[in-house]
Amino acid sequence: MTNHSDHSILICTTCKGAGAARKLRAALAEHVSKRFVLRAVDCMAGCERPITVGLQGPGKTQYLFGEIEAQADIEAIASFAQQFLASDTGWSTASERPKRLYHKTLARLPAYRTEAKT
Repeated sequence: MTNHSDHSILICTTCKGAGAARKLRAALAEHVSKRFVLRAVDCMAGCERPITVGLQGPGKTQYLFGEIEAQADIEAIASFAQQFLASDTGWSTASERPKRLYHKTLARLPAYRTEAKT
């Protein structure tokens, strides 16, 4: 199994502030694989539903969740992070994600792919 950080969990610092982001980051650090780097980032445009959290992985679908609460949603984010790591594509339907995240999904973006020019 790979031990390096090749996936990211992004935590927005803008709307609720750096302190709230640090609290969420500390809680997540105890529950997710070391393959995730936990990054505090500026605005991810989820301002109406802070705190926003995104997941990224190489060649995988990307996700953005909103209204993430440090205590209430840690287990759901950690569970989804494990699911995300185990998937080759990162793709999941809403019903496959933890129930706490069902109505908190703000965006699902396809994996970044470079196209060969023709």
